[in-house]
Amino acid sequence: MGCASRVIGHSRKLRNVNKLLKQEQANSACWFANGSRTSSCIRNERLYPSFPATYGTISRTAPFSNTTNGIVGGRIRSSMPSIVSGKESSWSHSVLRRGLSSDSGLPPHQEIGMPSLSPTMTEGNIARWLKKEGDKVSPGEVLCEVETDKATVEMECMEEGYLAKILKGDGSKEIKVGEVIAITVEDEDDIGLFKDYSPAAPAEKPTAPKAQPASPQKEPAVEASAAPAPKSSQPSSAPPGDRVLASPMARKMAEDQNIPLSSIKGTGPDGLIVKADVEDYLASGKKAPAAPTKQKITGPADLDYIDIPLSQIRKVTASRLLFSKQTIPHYYLTVDTCVDKLMDLRSQLNSLQESSGGKRISVNDLVIKAAALALRKVPQCNSSWTDEYIRQYNNININVAVQTENGLFVPVIKDADNKGLSKIADEVKNLAQKAKDNSLKPEDYEGGTFTVSNLGGPFGIKQFCAIINPPQSGILAVGSAEKRVVPGLTPGEYSFASFMSVTLSCDHRVIDGAIGAEWLKAFKGYIENPESMLL
Repeated sequence: MGCASRVIGHSRKLRNVNKLLKQEQANSACWFANGSRTSSCIRNERLYPSFPATYGTISRTAPFSNTTNGIVGGRIRSSMPSIVSGKESSWSHSVLRRGLSSDSGLPPHQEIGMPSLSPTMTEGNIARWLKKEGDKVSPGEVLCEVETDKATVEMECMEEGYLAKILKGDGSKEIKVGEVIAITVEDEDDIGLFKDYSPAAPAEKPTAPKAQPASPQKEPAVEASAAPAPKSSQPSSAPPGDRVLASPMARKMAEDQNIPLSSIKGTGPDGLIVKADVEDYLASGKKAPAAPTKQKITGPADLDYIDIPLSQIRKVTASRLLFSKQTIPHYYLTVDTCVDKLMDLRSQLNSLQESSGGKRISVNDLVIKAAALALRKVPQCNSSWTDEYIRQYNNININVAVQTENGLFVPVIKDADNKGLSKIADEVKNLAQKAKDNSLKPEDYEGGTFTVSNLGGPFGIKQFCAIINPPQSGILAVGSAEKRVVPGLTPGEYSFASFMSVTLSCDHRVIDGAIGAEWLKAFKGYIENPESMLL
């Protein structure tokens, strides 16, 4: 009880004291069972709770601990094997996270990492900070706006404190998920202590050497990755083969300075090139080799051009579409559907909508409804491929492709088969506007099971083939409607009718040709007899 009382006195963020005291008794037994500890370690002990919904990691630094923290989906992922008297204690994965104070002079603080705000997000950009250094932050307040691969999302604060240091300012680009972007502290008086703070790069931490007889001459080699090595030091032997080992930070520094890694001597374990090696190379005055001259495009005259920077959504869209075409066996089925009855029904429904103050129903809204009902009839097309099984979804969620100045977005209409045409029309218009304003949230585009892309109405494209949006197995490409002459019942009799071409792109691993044809038959039935969609 005495140990727990001292711990509670050190933190204002502890919750659920009854469970804490029970856990503390178990933790204390494991803690002291691992060996004796010095009184100074006991006095400097800090106890931090694990907050499962927080956005950052609690910084813990200690001469006897090896800590690795990461951010996954905006939540803590922490793996902290704590070393006490040369042993690894099993209590480090309990609800309460323990750390020892270091001699760095820094008070308890939190490192806020770049969160993962979408399933495909690996890096993000800081659009702008809404809080500045020194500001007090409270739960629910927006800290900054993060540009993801899908949209610009507001990042909210999860705990009360003070924003001590912003490490990635406005406009910072290509920040990896988990990379530290800011520091918060509990006490306002601690803000000034983080003026020159820079987080330690996990890749730059020295690697534990393999077990071997103790030798004083070996110790400097282990520390070489943490401090600049003298020029007279001999680098470790390079690994066999042509591969050059380098830490991520060293590799990035070399790329920024246009320095080939092969020209730098590595002083880390097994010849690993670390940040200090790149800095020594630059300090030695050696010039980076001239960049290779790009081959000029030959022609009657030099071409005039501009280079357009790639946005985050453009990069991810390109990557996913390339992945889709390279890994998914596409095939295409096209059918013409008569839309005369569909147009008549739409006119009648829009008259009712206008009289009641509702929004007009578009042809695309009717297409979405028909596609959803066809998926209910042929559920094999509402599936995804995995290496172990085919997952067939019970929910029918239709993604709708929307082109904006910022790129291509695919917001989702969830449970479209159970929604009326008026509800679908409202949701499509609202989501399309949010896409144009670059304000879509993850829940607005995640969870789709099938996609509809329409280039007919807005652009007059007659027919096209769309690329499947993984992990889905089908996408419908909708062309424009055109009038055609059709033969009548008797010879020499002709009439006019409007036809719309649609093309279904299928993943052949999931949808066989006959299944795709069956789905198109069901879709065509709903389009040519639209009253059946209202039943």
